[in-house]
Amino acid sequence: MTDLHFRRAVAADLPAIISMLADDPIGQGRETAGDTTDAAYAAAFSAIDADPNQLLAVAEDGAHVIGTLQLSFIPGLSRKGAWRGQIEAVRVVRDRRSEGLGRRMIEWAIAECRSRNCALVQLTTDKARPNAHRFYDQLGFVASHVGYKLHL
Repeated sequence: MTDLHFRRAVAADLPAIISMLADDPIGQGRETAGDTTDAAYAAAFSAIDADPNQLLAVAEDGAHVIGTLQLSFIPGLSRKGAWRGQIEAVRVVRDRRSEGLGRRMIEWAIAECRSRNCALVQLTTDKARPNAHRFYDQLGFVASHVGYKLHL
């Protein structure tokens, strides 16, 4: 990981990002890995890329995309008008897991949130991901709230 760096994703990164999103038991049922022609992915990328409060990032080792995450910067009135950083869709390519890359990605994301003057960083993780829960606990995140989702 000597050449590891983080950057804003570009459209050419979509195949690698989609592949990472699809490469787990939960993602397999939601994503269509290999089908980068799906217009929904391109439209979502365009919307994210055009929004100054969104940052779809990739981690590169040399010329290879090996990780991704999305940061959303959320303004709010609570906490005296504090901004929040929301971390979503954290993924690392299968053959690079357990190398400490996820930790470096989250630390980078937290630094990005600090640079945007966020008062807190939050994330959600599926209940079916106990390894992710341990990972976030080790990084100092606290499971202080209960999250709900309504699929439409």
